[in-house]
Amino acid sequence: MSDPYTRLARHLSALGMGYPDKEDLVDILRANFSPAEAEVALAMPNTRIPLEVATADEVAGNLGRPVEEVTDALEKLATRGLLFSGPTDDGQPGYALHQVGYGFPQAFFWKGERTPHSKDMAGRLVKYFRSPEIKETYGTTPKAFRYIPVKEAVTGPFQAVYPYELMEVVIHQARKIAVAHCPCRMTAQLLNKALCDHPLEVCLKYDELAEYLIERGMARQIDAEEALSVIRAAEESGLVHLVDNSQLGIKHTCNCCEHACWNVGPIARRRLHRDDIMATYFLRTTEEDACVGCGDCVEACPVDALVMDDEIPTVDEDVCIGCGLCAISCANEAVRLKRRTDVAPPATFAELHERILEQKG
Repeated sequence: MSDPYTRLARHLSALGMGYPDKEDLVDILRANFSPAEAEVALAMPNTRIPLEVATADEVAGNLGRPVEEVTDALEKLATRGLLFSGPTDDGQPGYALHQVGYGFPQAFFWKGERTPHSKDMAGRLVKYFRSPEIKETYGTTPKAFRYIPVKEAVTGPFQAVYPYELMEVVIHQARKIAVAHCPCRMTAQLLNKALCDHPLEVCLKYDELAEYLIERGMARQIDAEEALSVIRAAEESGLVHLVDNSQLGIKHTCNCCEHACWNVGPIARRRLHRDDIMATYFLRTTEEDACVGCGDCVEACPVDALVMDDEIPTVDEDVCIGCGLCAISCANEAVRLKRRTDVAPPATFAELHERILEQKG
């Protein structure tokens, strides 16, 4: 039988949010799974949406091993952050493979720990996830994630806004919330490559993903009021909100910077085009009568999409991500976001990822 790590890499690549199948991935798996644990992971379904669990009985049946033995292995893997765990619809313990963006590679860094293993994983993952791999993973149709603008940029008398386009609505819809450390900035700090001092504990998780992180000690539970405080602090620090590209059932909010984060960074450095990896529903526009030409918004833009042209900021609509941070910087209320498209995100998280799976074939 072939190497279990090579087979597991191939198995994980078939997920909807699959892992790019490279030798670097095989090395990462070998550093985290024993051969027996790799076989257990190979017995887990890889044609389900993120966070959709299987029971230990199901995995044991696929593997042909005693359920008690398989349950013990699954629990140990979930405790180490290598598998997702959560209840089935009828309340039984369930487990799922981590999908990219939903545990891999984030689970190595959510705790905010600075250990030899987390530093080792940071180095391996930076080598593994380069721009081509980011494009391969996130270049789905539809896109898995979207930017959600700051409220000041989209609310007003001339702009209709849907509830799913406001962070405060996303937060109040969640039945449970957790806050974890930003994996991207943690990676940069572990490798002594941090280029910013943006806050670290700003990664918000909701519902079953929050429950998993809280239960496994990877994040702390917070209420909606504290979550809104996290959002305000992120905006004041110049961080961009990223959420699942669905209207309902959103599982997390990342607060991203151009220095370390996998999406804003490559866009800002022009290594990847925005539309290759992200859904963007708004673009910036300027109320020229109100603009005084101060240039504060140009400095605030995280992807350098603005330049001053005859004392008026001009936006490169091929680069703008519609985050609205420029609106916060404008004391004259001269910045607004316009709707880029009438296309709406998929209605639910499940629909989003069922479409991604279908597209992947």
